[in-house]
Amino acid sequence: MKFTVMTLFPEMVLSGLNTSIIGRAVNAGIISIDAVNIRDYTNDKHKHVDDYPYGGGAGMVMMAEPIYLCYKDILDKSSQDGSEKKPRVIYMTPQGKTFNQSMAKELAKEEELIFLCGHYEGVDERVLEEIVTDEVSVGDYVLSGGELPAMVMIDAISRMVPGVLTNEESGMNESFEGNLLEYPQYTRPEEWMGKKVPEVLLSGHHANIEKWRREKQIEKTLKVRPELLSGAELSKKEKDFLEQLKKIK
Repeated sequence: MKFTVMTLFPEMVLSGLNTSIIGRAVNAGIISIDAVNIRDYTNDKHKHVDDYPYGGGAGMVMMAEPIYLCYKDILDKSSQDGSEKKPRVIYMTPQGKTFNQSMAKELAKEEELIFLCGHYEGVDERVLEEIVTDEVSVGDYVLSGGELPAMVMIDAISRMVPGVLTNEESGMNESFEGNLLEYPQYTRPEEWMGKKVPEVLLSGHHANIEKWRREKQIEKTLKVRPELLSGAELSKKEKDFLEQLKKIK
């Protein structure tokens, strides 16, 4: 899978993503990540990519032309590599649809994704209308630019790409799978600061361990993110367990 990021700070993107699990996947050729500097596509001798907003107001707005030329160059290179399909272009903005695990799984099915990272007070609306297919937010807050949100999305999406995780179950049993948060995890020693690992995890009884983990997922979700439970995939026994928890709560 190929990720291309249109940005004013390519070094920020590449240094943040070429480490750990994602870095290993890049080195193994499972995914590729490229960051393209939008400033390289301006004809201004000072490399300006922004200007004052029409109608007045604070701050500067990124101009349409450098972004569009950057996008066209990326498309041209993709077509040279044999790609016939135009990739989806994701614009990182607090006004977009909120990113979640389901979206990560959906986007992981794509062969290529392009991310547009805005800066300053925003981007000329005309280029957004021309090239952007998805407007996405990582939360209801404002950041200085789209680089960090793009990196968050690329990390989450990459984990859903086959071969990126060494243990396939690591991607299947994480938080938000089936609309439940993840169960508690423990490792050695069996006792630490007077706290013991739950006996069931030491039993070797896989059915009991699975039941305990599912119940802990339900407990955690009810406590921290109860709104997720309306879409959770629960058996009848698990629904009964949930009702009991609600009465105790």
